[in-house]
Amino acid sequence: MIDSDMLAREVVARGTDGLAEVVAAFGDGVLTAEGELDRPAVGKLVFGDETARRKLEAVIHPRVRARAAEIERSAPDDAVVVHDIPLLVETGQADKFDLVLVVDVPVEVQVERLTAQRGMAEDEARRRIAAQASREERLAAADVVIGNAGGLDELDRRVDEVWAELKGHGPDTKA
Repeated sequence: MIDSDMLAREVVARGTDGLAEVVAAFGDGVLTAEGELDRPAVGKLVFGDETARRKLEAVIHPRVRARAAEIERSAPDDAVVVHDIPLLVETGQADKFDLVLVVDVPVEVQVERLTAQRGMAEDEARRRIAAQASREERLAAADVVIGNAGGLDELDRRVDEVWAELKGHGPDTKA
């Protein structure tokens, strides 16, 4: 499992070239007192300003892709490699995979979850959603869609069903 969100944190961790480049682009105001990336501060900076967001993405995305490729190369030949890439459509990578599975949820459910689970203000949640590919764009890129408007038990059951359906496609399937 290659989790792009985790890699995005790794490539801008304290002491990395990625963090140094983010600070050079945006200033010391993007750092916490401990010298870590201040994610809420960066979020406020980039989710209302497309130019700033693109600048941040130019630092993070190439590093995440390189690290993901490194991890994939280290996988055994018979491994099923799953890439969890929240910005798959936005970064134009959908055609690089054998199978694209989209976990889908209506926008209103996204807003509800961001406000309830992450404590985000509704307007901030809507800005973040608006900065991403639309639901229609994500669905258009999908080979398989799993609905996620219900609870975790329902999602787990559906993932198990899809996995059982896909197992017959061979050991070199990458998603």
